[in-house]
Amino acid sequence: MSGPHRALAASRRALRKLLHQAGARPGDNLLVAVSGGSDSMAAALTALYVARVEAMSLTTLTVDHGLRPESADEAEAVAEALCNLGVSEARILHVSATGEGGPEGAAREARYRALARACEEYRRPFLVLGHTLEDQAETVLLGLGRGSGARSLRGMSPVGVMPTAAHIPTLRPLLGLRREALREALRSENVKWVEDPTNYLTSSWRQASGAPLRRSAVRYLALPALEEALGSGVTQALARTASFLQDDEEALSLYATRLLEEARHTETSLPPHTPSREKDSSYPHESFQFLAVDLRPLRQAPRAVRTRALRLACLECGARPGELTSWHISHLDDLAMGGVGGRRIDLPGLRASVRNSILVFEPGSGARATSPEQERTTL
Repeated sequence: MSGPHRALAASRRALRKLLHQAGARPGDNLLVAVSGGSDSMAAALTALYVARVEAMSLTTLTVDHGLRPESADEAEAVAEALCNLGVSEARILHVSATGEGGPEGAAREARYRALARACEEYRRPFLVLGHTLEDQAETVLLGLGRGSGARSLRGMSPVGVMPTAAHIPTLRPLLGLRREALREALRSENVKWVEDPTNYLTSSWRQASGAPLRRSAVRYLALPALEEALGSGVTQALARTASFLQDDEEALSLYATRLLEEARHTETSLPPHTPSREKDSSYPHESFQFLAVDLRPLRQAPRAVRTRALRLACLECGARPGELTSWHISHLDDLAMGGVGGRRIDLPGLRASVRNSILVFEPGSGARATSPEQERTTL
């Protein structure tokens, strides 16, 4: 009797490794996000085996975005197929994919919110996502198109957290595997999958401008063009670049954390006019944490480490992560390096000012500036 397809064997090894890395134990809950596409069906098939071996409970979560009249019936069909494979609990989550950020962004946000709420119903949940090597390459290209830095170009981590729920671990065991290899594995197990028509360039689901969705354009136009121009190894090279940048980003983040701790200023010697950390009715932001940072160690650090430390400080003080951009951090760095007393800058959810070489973070109305023309730095 032959063993499983090599891609399926590799995905099983990868998931077990990630579970051990994330600290999973027997009796914990393994949840898999399954759209019904080949990637997520491969993730479900992988998790079925691993859950038995690791003595974990398995649940699949299928999100119905309600974008097409037939989507509810399709979600039911996916759940039935999963039960036929041996999944004991195949849940369907219905969401409304409306909001800011275009249809693609709204659907993603609604999906992650629903997945997070479902995971929170379980004790010690671990969520498995079916992102493949192609997805990683597409993510890198999308980051390049935005002019992003290493934090974005590093792509998706094999072990991460939910975007809307940092306490829920997410595992991506298929990141090192090609989509076609996984489809071969599914065929070898006689497992069928569905094709989502919204992924195609011809889909009626488009950007507000009428252009195809960005990820679809990258998948069907940009990557094939790069493969034709540079050779068939481009997808693997982009994914490999993400892996290198993950190592670099991990090191820089570690140094940034140490730098922030070194620069953290004590309350007893804050400059005059700095508010107390005690609750004050004039500062209604209950989630805000006052912070004062000695700029002398920061000014001696490389910019790559310094700006990461400043970003960590902003997030610690309650800055809104979804609105805190590289533009904000760059201008905050200019303020910190300038050393001009009395200067300040408004950031999303807080205000930063320099007083006697101390950078002080205070509650603020929250600037939403995104360009130099909207700059709100004042003297």
